[in-house]
Formats: sequence, C-alpha cells, structure tokens
Amino acid sequence: MAASSSSPVVVVAGPIRPGDVPQLCDRVRAALRSAPGGGPTVICDVSGVTGTDLTTVDALARMQLAARRAGGRIRLRDPSPRLALLLTLAGLAEALGSGGQPLGEAEQGEPSLAEIQEAVETGDPAV
Repeated sequence: MAASSSSPVVVVAGPIRPGDVPQLCDRVRAALRSAPGGGPTVICDVSGVTGTDLTTVDALARMQLAARRAGGRIRLRDPSPRLALLLTLAGLAEALGSGGQPLGEAEQGEPSLAEIQEAVETGDPAV
C-alpha cells in the first residue's frame, strides 16, 4: 500500500445497501478534505463489511469515483477473500487497491490454470 500512515481512514461495516452510497461518498470526500495537506489517499477499512455482492462492489466503485472527483483516491484495507475475488472478477481490484490476487495466477504451490486438465471418464454423457 502506497498510502502513508497519516492517511485518513473511513471504516465501512455491515451490509452495504444502495441507499448507503451517498453517505459513504460524503464520508470519503470529508476525509480527503480533512487530510493533512489534502492528502490524496483515504484508506477504507472494509474488514467489517458483511455483504459480498454487486451492491457492495457498486458502492466501492462509486466511493472511488467520488474520491477521484475530489482529487484523491481510496485504498481498501482488509477486504475479505470473497470481496477481493469479486472485485477481481469485476475488474476493480487494482483500481481499488484491494490487494486481491489477480484471477488466473496460481498461489504458491498450486498449479496454474493453464496446467490443470480436466479428466474425462468413459461413460460420462456428452455435454
């Protein structure tokens, strides 16, 4: 994470609903304004987010857009593995700095997706 330790933190917890988005964006803009020297990065602690759905992804993307329009950005702290994966699938992991592993890269000790071959057993119906 490139953000300094003096970056403001916005804590996001619980399930995120569509009606929460305006308030979350306001909190990000306020954090950017209050940062020393108008700091360019707000850390969004999402460790307490309980929902892993597209509403959550949409809210985080809108928070990033609000930050960009205010001259900054957000970086996520402690996304759950499910949220990190969903952000990766949506193509937003890098933009949000979620630290998620890019899809298709093998973890240490695991074969890459290119190395995995599906076995076909005789008697399996054709698909």
